[in-house]
Amino acid sequence: MSSNTPYFGSPQSRVDGKAKVTGEAKYAAEFTAPGLLHGVVVSSGIARGKIAAIDTEAALAVPGVVQVFTHENRPRTAWRSKNYQDDVAPPGSPFRALYDAEIHYSGQPVALVVAEDFSTARHAAMLVQVRYEEAPHATDVVAVRGAAYVPPKKRSGIAPPPPPRGDAEKALDAAPHKVAGEYRIAIEHHNPMEPHATTVVWEGDGRITVHDKIQGAQNSQKYVSNVFGLSADKVRVISPFVGGAFGSGLRPQYQLFLAVMAALELERSVRVVLSREQMFTFGYRPDVLQDVSIGAAADGVLQAIRHEAISGTSQFEDYQEVVVNWSGLLYHCENVALDYKLAKIDTYTPCDMRAPGAPTGLFALESALDELAHALKADPLELRLRNYAEKDENEGKPFTSKELRAAYREGAERFGWSRRSPEPRSMREGRELIGWGVASGVWEAQMMKTSARATLTADGKLEVATATADIGTGTYTILTQIGADALGLAMEDVTAKIGDSSLPTSPVEGGSWTAASAGSAVLAACDMVRARLLGAARGLPDSPLAGAAMEDVSFANGRIGLSADPLRSLPLTEVMRAAGLDRIEEEQTASPSKEMQKTYSSYTHSAVFAEVRVDEELGVIRVTRIVDAVAAGRIINPKTARSQIIGGVVWGMSMALTEESLQDHNLGRFMNHNLAEYHVPVNADVHDIDVIFVQEDNDKGNPLGVKGLGEIGICGTAAAIANAVFHATGKRIRSLPITVDKLLGDVAVPAE
Repeated sequence: MSSNTPYFGSPQSRVDGKAKVTGEAKYAAEFTAPGLLHGVVVSSGIARGKIAAIDTEAALAVPGVVQVFTHENRPRTAWRSKNYQDDVAPPGSPFRALYDAEIHYSGQPVALVVAEDFSTARHAAMLVQVRYEEAPHATDVVAVRGAAYVPPKKRSGIAPPPPPRGDAEKALDAAPHKVAGEYRIAIEHHNPMEPHATTVVWEGDGRITVHDKIQGAQNSQKYVSNVFGLSADKVRVISPFVGGAFGSGLRPQYQLFLAVMAALELERSVRVVLSREQMFTFGYRPDVLQDVSIGAAADGVLQAIRHEAISGTSQFEDYQEVVVNWSGLLYHCENVALDYKLAKIDTYTPCDMRAPGAPTGLFALESALDELAHALKADPLELRLRNYAEKDENEGKPFTSKELRAAYREGAERFGWSRRSPEPRSMREGRELIGWGVASGVWEAQMMKTSARATLTADGKLEVATATADIGTGTYTILTQIGADALGLAMEDVTAKIGDSSLPTSPVEGGSWTAASAGSAVLAACDMVRARLLGAARGLPDSPLAGAAMEDVSFANGRIGLSADPLRSLPLTEVMRAAGLDRIEEEQTASPSKEMQKTYSSYTHSAVFAEVRVDEELGVIRVTRIVDAVAAGRIINPKTARSQIIGGVVWGMSMALTEESLQDHNLGRFMNHNLAEYHVPVNADVHDIDVIFVQEDNDKGNPLGVKGLGEIGICGTAAAIANAVFHATGKRIRSLPITVDKLLGDVAVPAE
């Protein structure tokens, strides 16, 4: 990039902010069309069995009802499981709505009522009568843990546990100091502000435009094409704004299938929106049973780590995420044994939820390390530094960059860690016990193959375009910054276009790879535009840039000029006019270096420091301070980056203290399927969150030197809070969330 970078690295307000606060931004359920029909889903009332009979007569008799779709009258669709597998599907046979009479989980869609308006559809849906033949079900991972298995097929992009190194069992037996425990995190459901919705616009001639809540428009497009046998040119998916997704929008959800099915069959536009209750009828962060054992020498040097996990998955897919691998990555240890298995239960397939697997595994690892520090009477931060890993010991590779040590130092200084009294229950103010805890965070820093287009018009306006999404992370803004700097334009002269399947190919937005991937692709496309401009400028009569090479020029203030003599420059608009160019359009693809991937490992790291205050009599916990020091390479936009970390930290607080999907295993269903009883933090729960971005040079990971920030904010946060609760109270709670009953109860370790 040009050395003139007024936007890259500077705090900028969101370019899409005005559209969002004024209501101009449209979400999936806000698009409309003439004669739009509305569909309401009827959900199953049992967890397993089959539909014995379904009566739709009363619903069809309601004026305004157009059709009621069930497994008995649904249109024919693809029959092979492969056609239903989307870009991020786990191994197995994906769920097919209304496919047959079989019931696989509670809340499964069994009918779709389509009417002229939403109220009529909702009323008629209540009139659909379903008689079931129930079968025995199992929804508790604990009850089926004995049948846990190693998944036979790896999920794409998910690394299985590495082979054991050393002899963990022998080293554990010989270690003079050992800790061991079982850790558990409650099931959590996605509850973004925008529920999942799809509006399908019937364009005629078999063509549809689909407005879907999705983190990758091209993923939905391919899914629809494959399932319904449509050519790609007959399906366009548009998703310019997403009201929160965090993984729930990586895969097409069942409302997409139902809306497209109805629109194609009725040849009319159809909208299907899931209710808040139905947001609990698809994927979730899974219930994972974890056993961790750590052995150490008297000086705290780790001698052995064993981390085993059993994760729940559906009967029809093998959902996998990285849970235990972090225990072989974060700290130096010569004897490590990691194991990850699945156990099938009668629920929908779990789905990715912000940093899938990492906060789960890190809660267990970082809690166990804190327990070890207490047993050794060692400072928890010092223990982590003593066992600092200089390389990725799972793969034996050096890191592209790693400044976790600096994050520990800067975070501790800002937090005031040196003033921590080491003994539990030794810090208090009035009736409140004060606890300070620390934990490490880590997440992959990936780059994915992505294409982008850059179009510069003769009036000096630039459009950068790629099919990626913006789920609230600030993608519109950072792509605008990158384009503006590349061509020396004001941000006001740059437009980012995303969230459209017709745009250059992009993977789903997830995994914290979008900034590195889409950003690098936009930069590559802009570089080609720069080259075309320089070529045109050199060919002009009496050009001040004749003979100049790209390394000799810079782009700034809407001009191209010699870096050594900025007065010898030309306006971009004049260059294009003189060269007879109405537009310069270039499309480029950015891919990660295979050689670099073979040689290096790349991760984002953080050090999280938490302060809690616990009412000694009531057991009420307040998180009063968080300091999160993050090492994430170059920061494109400190303003939106800070917001990303704050959002992740709040979610970590939620995981630690409130968030829990409660199951009635007798009925096989989730009970608190609403925002009144599914508790997430509100403004009054969130106090001081201080974000530090540690200086880190990541020149090997990608052309921009950036690392993703979407996930790292939640990683380690719940563990730091749990460790702070132990420091405050002397009670070690090994199952999250830490609720009053656990804290005040006689049993401090309620994991079953």
